[in-house]
Amino acid sequence: MSPSVLFDRPGPRWFSIPAHRPFAEDLARGLYAALAPLGPSALSEAVVLVPSRRSVRALADAFVAAAEGRAVLPPQMRPLGDLEEGEPPFEPGDIALGLPVAIDPLRRRFELVRLVHARQGLLGRRLTAAAALELADALGAFLDSLQIEEIAADEGLADLVDADLAAHWRVSREFLEAALEAWPRRLAELGVVDVSERRILLLRRLAETWDAAPPPGVLIAAGSTGTVPVSADLLAVIAAAPRGAVVLPGLDDSLAEAAWSQVDDQHPQGAMKLLLARARTPREAVAVWPASLGFQAQGRWRRRIVNEALRPAQSTADWLGVIDTLRQEADADRLDPVAEGLKGLSVVTAATEEEAAAACALLLRETLETPGRTAALVTPDQVLARRVAAALARWGVIADSSAGEALAGCRCGVLAGLLARAAADPLDPVTLLAALKHPFTRLGLSPGALARHAEALERHGLRGPRLHSWEDLEARLQRVLLPQGEKDMAAREGALRLAVRLRNILDALAETFGEDDEAAPADAARALAQAMEAFAADDMGALGDLWAGPGGEALGRLLSGLIDESEGLPPASRRGFADLLARLTAGEVVRAGVASHPQIRILGAIEARLIRADRLVLAGLEEGVWPRGAGLDPFLSRPMRARLGLPSPERRVGLAAHDFAQAACAPDVTLVHAERREGAPAIKSRWLWRLETLARGAGAVLPGRPEILDWARRLDAPDGYSPARRPAPVPPVADRPTRLAVTRVEALTRDPYAVWARDILRLFPLERPDEPVEARARGTAIHAAFERFARAHPDALPDDAAALFEGFYLEALVAAGMPHEALARETALAREAAQWVAGLEASRRAGGCRIHVETEGRLTFEVEGRAFTVTAKADRIESTIDGHGHILDYKTGRAPSRKMVDAGFSPQLTLTAAILARGGFQDLGPLTPGDLTYLEVTGRKPAGRVEVRALAGDEATDAARRAFEGLNELVARYWNPTQAYVSRTAPQFVHDYAGDYGHLARVFEWSTSGEEEA
Repeated sequence: MSPSVLFDRPGPRWFSIPAHRPFAEDLARGLYAALAPLGPSALSEAVVLVPSRRSVRALADAFVAAAEGRAVLPPQMRPLGDLEEGEPPFEPGDIALGLPVAIDPLRRRFELVRLVHARQGLLGRRLTAAAALELADALGAFLDSLQIEEIAADEGLADLVDADLAAHWRVSREFLEAALEAWPRRLAELGVVDVSERRILLLRRLAETWDAAPPPGVLIAAGSTGTVPVSADLLAVIAAAPRGAVVLPGLDDSLAEAAWSQVDDQHPQGAMKLLLARARTPREAVAVWPASLGFQAQGRWRRRIVNEALRPAQSTADWLGVIDTLRQEADADRLDPVAEGLKGLSVVTAATEEEAAAACALLLRETLETPGRTAALVTPDQVLARRVAAALARWGVIADSSAGEALAGCRCGVLAGLLARAAADPLDPVTLLAALKHPFTRLGLSPGALARHAEALERHGLRGPRLHSWEDLEARLQRVLLPQGEKDMAAREGALRLAVRLRNILDALAETFGEDDEAAPADAARALAQAMEAFAADDMGALGDLWAGPGGEALGRLLSGLIDESEGLPPASRRGFADLLARLTAGEVVRAGVASHPQIRILGAIEARLIRADRLVLAGLEEGVWPRGAGLDPFLSRPMRARLGLPSPERRVGLAAHDFAQAACAPDVTLVHAERREGAPAIKSRWLWRLETLARGAGAVLPGRPEILDWARRLDAPDGYSPARRPAPVPPVADRPTRLAVTRVEALTRDPYAVWARDILRLFPLERPDEPVEARARGTAIHAAFERFARAHPDALPDDAAALFEGFYLEALVAAGMPHEALARETALAREAAQWVAGLEASRRAGGCRIHVETEGRLTFEVEGRAFTVTAKADRIESTIDGHGHILDYKTGRAPSRKMVDAGFSPQLTLTAAILARGGFQDLGPLTPGDLTYLEVTGRKPAGRVEVRALAGDEATDAARRAFEGLNELVARYWNPTQAYVSRTAPQFVHDYAGDYGHLARVFEWSTSGEEEA
């Protein structure tokens, strides 16, 4: 190819590389073939403008490939959308003279926050620092839009709001007017300009300079769609240069003229239609890039199918006619154009995001089985991209990712967020444990000492209900870790020292906010940095890798910016500062230069325009993800944006559609979408839906890859996997319990496996950190209140019985760990419950019974020649003069039904009656079983309920007898050496019966695997 092929006709010169062709490779081959024969300097003197820096790197690799191993000096390649000062050709000569420097982006955010906060009165509400930052970011985006579109909004704002619009929009207009007046003035005071304003001015001057004096050398702009007005004008100037040309990505020259006239902002060709219209260039004047001409037939039908599927919505009614037209065009080739277009295209429909990530990783990994073959994941979903990268890491494959990582996800950013939240809630055990177990944490100790002390602090201090003060934590450690020996003493002392160290650091951080709980963000950032260093310092004072690496450097810059440049930001509370920091770190992207696999890439949709791989995996094809929904503008409605001349939110959808269409035309493409996202049903992307509809209209279906999903589901399953069966351990008879409480007998009837785990193996459950205590605290408190009330007033009731019981109950709730924020609700319930209890006590004591509370009883008997003991602790026994003992049990939830009691699944009351009848309660002597009653005390409506399960006399006596006989049979059965301790013996207990050992027994697995019951 000679230069005349490119420049043999007068300008303007517009070219397009078809969507099915690899853009960078064709561009490099064409330029190399045209310029390399002219001498070694001809290629290196050319200037090529591409959209981004990553495109520059991809194009450099393409020139190396085009040279086929020969040494080559590539052209001067510059990113059109990512300018840097002093980098030609953007600042040749005096183009930048007289322009102020651009404001630092972080300083700009802080200045905008100051501006927003100073004018919060216009908004009619007081803004926190985080809320001010959110509005400042929205204001910054608005200012950027005005600068990018080169719109002077000052005059337009006055007529922006009609009288019939809501007051909110009038407030927005007034706020924007004030901001547009104040912001340029503040920039002038600082002697700087906005980044986007400076960039637009540079490009405008460059376009004017090249228009007046076109550069004589080769000048190529490639891959840009000219969505920014100044970029569009610059492209027009380049196209008209003596040796200039513009190469568009994937202009659709086959779309019918009627359909082309209907192309709008949401269409993939919408941006290029506007560009050509602005440049006064008809679509027919755009030629195919010469290096792509020889490959026009390859991939032609894929490109046609994708473009027809994404045609304007108004013309999709003619899809059947389009299919007929395609088939008529293909008659000469004797092939089905739809089937030909779908070759190499497949769809994977995953159930969840996790399964979609696994499928993507497998598709990429499969490519590596062929030497030299490359693959790329293309998705705008950064969460999915990180999941795929993590899945690839299991095979030791580190993908080259363009997304980077949010600073909030880096190790140093995580520690900063944890300590900021700990300052707001110092005794949150989950936050404390996360900070204690952070890899940077040393707290002045060696790693071994820290691990030992942290384990003791976690086990004995931070698990269980949340504590309300450091003194409570120290008291719990003193109480629980009673020294039984030297080891226990060391554990207690280590845990106490670690708790004191944590308290000192967090107290110092909290003191920054003072008594008013407010501090300047600069002061809070300084205190946070000191707290982080106190956490990271080891026993030698070294800080390890706290500030090292890209993440540490990024966090250091952020905190330095907060300290040095955030004066005037609104004061923040401790929680407000944590929110502010979270928002700042979430918006900072860290790109670490790590060694990555040369054949695997993870790309955003924009990067994929110029970068092509042997296999492309397009993922995240759900509505709201790809394409994303139109963003919400807190300042302007759609009509207001249109009146100002700002682009519609749908233009972003059109650009995303173009990126999708470009990638979908690659030879080997797999489209991946998930049926559910974040637990909710997901809607398939409109583009995938259109492709499937078009294919169905032609009597075809998009090919699937069912084996990929099968691999993904079997990825973590061993060979010959079969679901776990219901466990049934058979311990030796000598190890089986000879003593059980009635509550454990109930466990033996419902879940024998739990008895095996707890009473034989002695496996006791650990409490969770921040254990919810409401239900347990109510149960503990109601028992304590009844016991205290009965002991204080065993006979006559006082006049203020309800008030006394209410006080006892609330005190017991506090002692049981009820959170303070829940006590307001519990106080109202306690008042209702106390009124009901007072009436209950009056009615039950009217017969002159004696009340015995928390009484312990036991009964030993022989089963097959071996002694067995059953014990009980009765909540309340009322003995009467006629020799009956009424047994009551307190419940704050639902009591067991009569059916459960009669079936023997809830034998607590009946076995207690059996022990009572046989004299097992020594202080009471043998008593005839009276009423067997549950007292449900809730405080709701009704406040309480008396549930009798057996009446005094023959009914209760018979229930006690049957329970005792059942216990004999149960004990005899489990003394059989072959009897197993089976998990969840009855179907109703598989899911309804809550236990501590269900995870150990893998109940969910065997109960849903279709196991056939014996």
